[in-house]
Amino acid sequence: MPASSKPSIKPVPQISVNGKVIAYKQSKQSLLECLEQAGVEVHYHCRDGFCGACRVTLASGEISYPDGEPLAFIGENEILPCCCVPVTDISLKIDE
Repeated sequence: MPASSKPSIKPVPQISVNGKVIAYKQSKQSLLECLEQAGVEVHYHCRDGFCGACRVTLASGEISYPDGEPLAFIGENEILPCCCVPVTDISLKIDE
């Protein structure tokens, strides 16, 4: 099979949270849902980017907001996991 006709397989982004590594497997799933399934506790309220309760620090990597930028205020290096998805491997800092 010629190299140009090989199917393009995107690598699964890895999420590092306070030293724990999680694989992000479902592209339609929010980062918050992925963290919950992995047993990582994140405080949340609205799940839509309005309240900002789920705000965490993005130490490294890139995320996107598929439904547009959230309405809640987020500071530099902060993200809202309820409405974002990882684009690359990411590292998060979550207060416990």
